[in-house]
Amino acid sequence: MTSTLARIYTSLLLFSIITFTSTQITAQDLYAPFRQAWLKKAEEYKPTLTETIKHPVGVVKLEKDAAAFQGWKAVNAGGIEQLYNKSFNQKSSGLVVDFGEHMTGYCTFTLKTLRGDMDAPLRLKLTFGEVPAELATPFDPYPGGLSRAWLQDETVTVSVLPATVTILRRVAFRYVKIEWLGSSSGFEFGFSDIQFKASTSVTVTPPELAATTSPIIKEIDRIGLATLKECMQTVYEDGPKRDRRLWIGDTYLESLANLYSFKNDALTKRCLYLLAGLSNEDGILNANVFELPEPHPQKSRLLDYCFLYNVALKEYVAATGDKQTGLDLWPVAKKQLDIAKMYSGADGMMDYVKAGKEWWVFFDWKDGLDKQAPLQGIAIYTLNQTYALAKLLGKENEVAELPAMAKKLKEAAHKNLYDKTTGLFISGPNKQVSYGGQAWMILSGVASKAEAQKALKALPAVTDAVHPGAPYMYHYYIAALIESGLKAEAKEALTSYWGGMVKKGADTFWEVYDPNDELKSPYNFFPVNSYCHAWSCTPVYFIRKYPEIFQQ
Repeated sequence: MTSTLARIYTSLLLFSIITFTSTQITAQDLYAPFRQAWLKKAEEYKPTLTETIKHPVGVVKLEKDAAAFQGWKAVNAGGIEQLYNKSFNQKSSGLVVDFGEHMTGYCTFTLKTLRGDMDAPLRLKLTFGEVPAELATPFDPYPGGLSRAWLQDETVTVSVLPATVTILRRVAFRYVKIEWLGSSSGFEFGFSDIQFKASTSVTVTPPELAATTSPIIKEIDRIGLATLKECMQTVYEDGPKRDRRLWIGDTYLESLANLYSFKNDALTKRCLYLLAGLSNEDGILNANVFELPEPHPQKSRLLDYCFLYNVALKEYVAATGDKQTGLDLWPVAKKQLDIAKMYSGADGMMDYVKAGKEWWVFFDWKDGLDKQAPLQGIAIYTLNQTYALAKLLGKENEVAELPAMAKKLKEAAHKNLYDKTTGLFISGPNKQVSYGGQAWMILSGVASKAEAQKALKALPAVTDAVHPGAPYMYHYYIAALIESGLKAEAKEALTSYWGGMVKKGADTFWEVYDPNDELKSPYNFFPVNSYCHAWSCTPVYFIRKYPEIFQQ
């Protein structure tokens, strides 16, 4: 009897230990049972990059021009034979080679001896630029707020000729400036070849736009596609020159454009699984992740990006019918809703002050933007979009409270943020009027269609309204115009803003664009800006999703 009781006691003790340990693991990492499977799936959908050898189209010289973008333009200075058929020395230092298009990948060049014996090493500096001003502006002393190493200048020392040299660093550029830093006077050398191995995961060509499409819209679409193609590497990169990682906000916009162009659904799936697999142990997503040396997150709490993950997942499932991916990642989407619940008060208003202290709340590269209205709007939008995802997956019963919560926040927003006198939505203690505030009040459904149209039509006349600081917020403004039924205004806004970049010579669309301040930089030095940036590609989405607006 004693022996039997002892065995029972031992069994109960072991069960308690196992249960306690299991509970502790769960408490420590909400997704512990799923992470490895998610990361395995992300790896399975990793694309093989398409590589293409590109050759330069000629040589250019940089000229100051007050009318050119950032004050500099590239002027044709002849064929590439100017590099190949001459000795390269101090006199030819600073020659700029033009590849004719924006590319991402690896540069290789071959050097040869022209006269004498190489009795000392030679040294060259290659600077890769996306835009002319990048090559015309001294990098040092460096005033920027990001690492100086993001700037694409590389010094190469060669000891034996002939030699073929590949720059180990991946670069993104159109132009390369070659400078002579030193060589012996006892010999002469020159270039016999320079080429570039360009990479992208894109393998298809989207359909042509309708013949009725205006030339400027066609150009915007072409450059938008080039932007998206360059950013579609083994993940949706935010920019192939700088950052070069997977951000949720960029991924959402890239995936929208991809749905209506390259249709690489596997890349979207990879990114959704990768972000889930590298989320925090409490279940909250990190804003961005790295692929190398192995997939890992940058610990970054960005509130509005957590919300946009849910929207991206919903859009993916709705477009592809891939419910299995939706079901796999549903726990992640459901968990992000805790953020909205955490900061929504009894009065139905989001506590944007507290959220701003505890999180990075982004929305736009715009100093002075009050975040109350955008945060209230995106919270409502996320609740509604997540409920739509739940319906697609048959999970409504798990989030049955969402419609009522969204309604409460919506009614509170209209009560507290709508100025009936002006017909505009305000934000914060100073009652700020902003393009972002109107956009998110409209996209969330707080504004009726009549109110939305009134607000957007009144907005341009508000002299102190806070304008978008980057194409990122401009996307949501265009989306709000379309949602409001202001089709002509949407077309005009897209043509004016992105068309402005086209007219200023863009090969790909830029991270930051303020028509009134071409040198604007969130990093205190415009050459470190990204001039091929993911969140700028969305004209492709608008133009192709709404042909009745943009292709007529």
